[in-house]
Amino acid sequence: MKKALLPLALASLCALPAQADEGASIDTLRQTTLNLIDALVDTGVLTRDKADELIKAAEAKAAKTAARAKKDSTVRVQYVPESVKAEIREQLKQEVLAQARTEGWATPNAIPEWTERIRIEGDLRVRMQEDSFPKGNSPIASYAPGAAGNPAATNPDFPLGTRFPAGVGLDDNGFPTGNASDDVNRLRLRARLGVLAKINDTVSAGFRFTTGNVTDRVSTNQTLGSNFNKYSFLVDRAYMKFDPVEWASFSGGRIPNPWFATDLVWDEDLNFDGIAVNLRNVTMTQALRPFATAGWFPLRADNPPNADKQWLAGAQIGAEYDLNGSTRLRVGLAKYHYSRLEARTDTRFDLTGALPGYGGYEHSSALRQKGNTLVRTNSPLDANGAPIYGLASKFEPWVITATADLAHFDPVHVLLSAEYVKNTGFDRADILRRTGLNLTDGKDTAWHVRLAVGMPSVRLAEDWQVFASYKYIGSDSVVDGFTDSDFGLGGTNLKGFVIGGSYGLYRDTAVGLRWYSARNIHGMTYDPTVIAGQRYEVDTVMLDMNVRF
Repeated sequence: MKKALLPLALASLCALPAQADEGASIDTLRQTTLNLIDALVDTGVLTRDKADELIKAAEAKAAKTAARAKKDSTVRVQYVPESVKAEIREQLKQEVLAQARTEGWATPNAIPEWTERIRIEGDLRVRMQEDSFPKGNSPIASYAPGAAGNPAATNPDFPLGTRFPAGVGLDDNGFPTGNASDDVNRLRLRARLGVLAKINDTVSAGFRFTTGNVTDRVSTNQTLGSNFNKYSFLVDRAYMKFDPVEWASFSGGRIPNPWFATDLVWDEDLNFDGIAVNLRNVTMTQALRPFATAGWFPLRADNPPNADKQWLAGAQIGAEYDLNGSTRLRVGLAKYHYSRLEARTDTRFDLTGALPGYGGYEHSSALRQKGNTLVRTNSPLDANGAPIYGLASKFEPWVITATADLAHFDPVHVLLSAEYVKNTGFDRADILRRTGLNLTDGKDTAWHVRLAVGMPSVRLAEDWQVFASYKYIGSDSVVDGFTDSDFGLGGTNLKGFVIGGSYGLYRDTAVGLRWYSARNIHGMTYDPTVIAGQRYEVDTVMLDMNVRF
């Protein structure tokens, strides 16, 4: 009602003087209204342009009213009591002031213009995490690489420390220092702070800072317990985005994940260095909204100038379809290409030692998690040198992703998602030709299904969601360094389930509980004493408290 009074009052006050019988009282009311508007302009509450717009609109409406009145032979005289006039004046004033506060008219320059273009967001998570290893796991010693001189050392999944004594028949690289048997309890923290800036109608920019470290690209967790020392805050995102038209956008820098995907291929904390273009809503159909994404991302920029460069390119097409008012489907098909990521025997070595570019086929231990099949890339002339491991397989994965949002019981939704991966770059004959490894195990497929029931996102008090999922990640289906870092403590060659849920305690404050149970699909590494039956299994329980702003 109040919002309707402003145009009603102006129209009435400007129209009434056209009726002769109103006399001086109406003129006085009209002049009072104009004086009020002038006063608002003089005090800076209302600009002159907006005042003129209000007066012109009222006068135009008054003219139309007068024209209709001429067609009516009956003269109607409206009487406006003084109490009603006073109420109109007060409500008009309050309405204008409210509009001024909403649209930022009040006190010019009191609120800097740039604050309307900047948005700050962030979140904080405190986590209690327990990793439990069954007693039947293979001992850590079985994760040592293969015999010296053997070109294959598949899946050396744990870091290597102290060297073996010479002549023990195992690689002189050292003894694994990882953990496959001792339970671990940790208190962990994640803090993220982001700034989004709208530069103009076409250009925007984003920054985000987070806890974590520079050696783990798929985790932003900080484990507590450093004798009260301070933690690093790192640049997680820094990018520009261009939206020249409604249906296209271009991004460059360190950008958010541009792909429609689950965490089967890309961990949720992973961001991308490079450029991407997204096309969306390219048809006028409201129910069917196609999209397409393409991107190019350099992986290694620190190679020697004459070394092979490594990069990732990808393309995805898909569509979102509203089947009816309560069912929404989304499907995407993606193809990714990793250039020169695969290993081969490195010949850049002679009797004098390593030549420029030697070691360029390495798949660094700082990048990998575990699971991908690895081979030694050392030159035959460097057979006794420190092993340089590279990826045995090429990676050319095709990925199909589908989700469904069933809102038949709104506000409770049923959320379904599924993803399937086929790495067409996995070729045993090609691996044998490049590396000399006659691979007999390894898997080139992965899949993931998930069911969730509850609110689509837990943002308000008493919102809730529960879910269950199953994963199967073949050893060489995806690059292990980029997949989910929580399932099986990260990597591939794993299968198992995840169940959990979250509940909103207050607005933007939620508690969550998750249980991951994963075990290996094939043997985790070459072991000259254990031909088969190697076992790696881990159960991880996480209790989270999340706040966001």
